[in-house]
Amino acid sequence: MQAVGRSNTPKIAYVIEPRFSGGTSAAVAAELPVAAQFGQVVVHAITSRTFGDNQHVSPVLRRMLDDLSIPLIWDAPRISADFVFLHNPSFLKHQDTLNTRIIARDLYVITHENFLRPGGAEGFDVAACLNQIEASTISLRKTLAPISPYNRRTVTEWLDTSRVARLWDVLDTDWFNICQSDMRGPCENPQDRRGRHSRPGFEKFPAIADLENCFPPHSQCNVILGADALLNARVLRAHWKLLPFDAISVEEFFGMIDFFVYFTAPTWQESFGRVVAEAIAAGKVVLTNPDTGATFGDAVLTCEPAGVNKIIADLVAHPNKYHDQVARSQAALKAYSAENFKTMLSGILSADSGVHA
Repeated sequence: MQAVGRSNTPKIAYVIEPRFSGGTSAAVAAELPVAAQFGQVVVHAITSRTFGDNQHVSPVLRRMLDDLSIPLIWDAPRISADFVFLHNPSFLKHQDTLNTRIIARDLYVITHENFLRPGGAEGFDVAACLNQIEASTISLRKTLAPISPYNRRTVTEWLDTSRVARLWDVLDTDWFNICQSDMRGPCENPQDRRGRHSRPGFEKFPAIADLENCFPPHSQCNVILGADALLNARVLRAHWKLLPFDAISVEEFFGMIDFFVYFTAPTWQESFGRVVAEAIAAGKVVLTNPDTGATFGDAVLTCEPAGVNKIIADLVAHPNKYHDQVARSQAALKAYSAENFKTMLSGILSADSGVHA
């Protein structure tokens, strides 16, 4: 396959802060074996002030690097490759300089963090982070790569009012997360067993009134994994089973529920939502807000917290509807397969990958 015109084996460099504990590291780990099919892959780690001096690499990323026998190169003064993929520029938000020179034919900055929060406030100091990258890079083209429809909207809206917009292209297609795992079928007779899991940050949780709507006393089971903040603040309810982050495995958690009910703080929005994909693959029906649902289309049911009870009652009363929704969800999730990511990446590595200004 002629990937970049002049060479069948392009040099591909990943640049990442490998200590992200959530979706960024999991997304990179999933795409590394795909990228390795196109050419020589090197992974560069940047020590940022966001995570301090420790070098505790995300376990999921560490395992994949070991499996592929790819070394992790820390803080190289110079990175040179045909294609450089820098993931999640927000890791630069607590510093002024990226102390690494990047030389590439094409630089892609994958925008895992939303540039804007709901309401229009910046998610982080976007200009400061992008300016560090731009000042440190010599390349023919610099491209921002959104990971979902909502994430794309925040990127383009931010660029519309930014002085640096002329320096950056925007990739036409989404640089989506690979969500590929064994699909498990739904339970035969769903019950009103609800749950959610996420990192324990306050931004991951809706207002208490909304949380009470989502996980009410009449539900047979309400399991909240990653409830550290609720536990620490003594926000307790007799009908909630609150578990700290990593208290049980994700597989064990999914074995306790039939409905994954996921809403976040009104001032924060998922840029992709890997937890949603995990729940779908586990054979659960997912209820979430419309903006999160926009990433997954028919794979989820969208509503507001006040509408959760009615939807769940209907699906418990009509198991055939529950089974149909799980089947529809899992069929839609196939769009995020490694094979589809490979097709997307092949287009990016071609000489005429499509971007718009």
